[in-house]
Amino acid sequence: MGYERSVSAPNHELSTETVWHVTMPEIRFGRDSTDELAFQLRDLDVDDDARGLVVTDETLVDIGHADRVTEHLEAAGLSVDVYDESEREPSVEAAERCIEYVRESAGEAGYDFYVGLGGGSCMDTAKVARAVIANGGSPLDYIAEPTGDGKALTESGDPLVLMPTTAGTGAEVSPVAILSVPEKEIKEGISSNHVRADAAVLDPTLTTTLPPDLTAKTAMDALGHAIEGYTTHEYDSLLRPTDPADRPVYAGRTPLTEMFSEKAIDLLSNNVRAAVHNGDDLEARENMLQGALFGAIAGLTAGASLCHAMAYPVGNRYHTKHGETIAVLTPASTIDYNAASDPGRFADVAEMFGVDTTGMTDREAADALKSQYVQLQQDLNVLPSGLAELADITEEDVDWLARQTVETQQRLLRCNPRPVTEDDVRDIFLDALHNWED
Repeated sequence: MGYERSVSAPNHELSTETVWHVTMPEIRFGRDSTDELAFQLRDLDVDDDARGLVVTDETLVDIGHADRVTEHLEAAGLSVDVYDESEREPSVEAAERCIEYVRESAGEAGYDFYVGLGGGSCMDTAKVARAVIANGGSPLDYIAEPTGDGKALTESGDPLVLMPTTAGTGAEVSPVAILSVPEKEIKEGISSNHVRADAAVLDPTLTTTLPPDLTAKTAMDALGHAIEGYTTHEYDSLLRPTDPADRPVYAGRTPLTEMFSEKAIDLLSNNVRAAVHNGDDLEARENMLQGALFGAIAGLTAGASLCHAMAYPVGNRYHTKHGETIAVLTPASTIDYNAASDPGRFADVAEMFGVDTTGMTDREAADALKSQYVQLQQDLNVLPSGLAELADITEEDVDWLARQTVETQQRLLRCNPRPVTEDDVRDIFLDALHNWED
């Protein structure tokens, strides 16, 4: 067993893993659970006279979600400031601006509590700000080398509660915060259990204002987490670190993550059409938010893999939305290329998608899964047909994208269930240029 196939920490013995663990925030889920946010903060030992910060964006202020949260907290006697300058696909500089705001408004010690309200970008901004305030310095101190200094976080900081307004990113339970580094055309993660939020409050009524295209795009990210989590390495096929503290946050699938993946795939694939075409269908919205949560628990514990690794160079160079990038890459990468690693497992996913696999070989069922996934995207009618439509990407762009994937995304490629070379990635990118013809 070679280390290059392992997600284990560098300092390890040549023995397979025998231990799995799961860490997640306190989770409060349900319609109007926003009304229990103050109770959740008290449960995290936030004092009655505490001062907190809501990290969000201008859109959520304009549509009233931020007011709903702050009015509830103020009615409970808490003092609240609002930072509404989070940007989509946040850069290191954007995170630094939020940190600077915290230091100027609340001092070096920061606020008594933090609330991240929004999509993954708002939540990741809140996660980075809280972590850097608690540990000092700047975000680049904690991004892995060679981009950053690779310092380890040692403190989690004051309580952080995340409130997603989309059903997709999984940032509310993830131990990773993703930042772009525009000058290098890459994205990097700060990966640590100290980045993870203390609690998540998931209220489906906060997602009904999400327009059809963003509903579809974030759903594809959630489906990506669920399928990648279900099909990645088993935890006990990886290498065991010498020190349990060095066990990575993406540590392979387990019986627990498999259960969450299966339920996530069912909820998401069977409700996304209704949520996209009738955004006021609260039952569909609730099922989507629950499916996204389950997919994140599975995929962001077991490990995202090849598709996510390929998505980051695309998103960083072409400024595409993460969910739609996952959507166009999944058929060629997660399904087509990785199916060879375990056709039977992909046949199981095909059945979860509603494919009648009677009389099919496992490989035929995996091929049918690809067709069913593409049909789902076509039914939603708001997703691009491939990389070409997504961002005018051509064959001439593929060499750079493949090279960037292999050179900058080893953290995710080590999770992939099938070995991958730069030539492999190039071929997958070529395949993903067109998933269907208009």
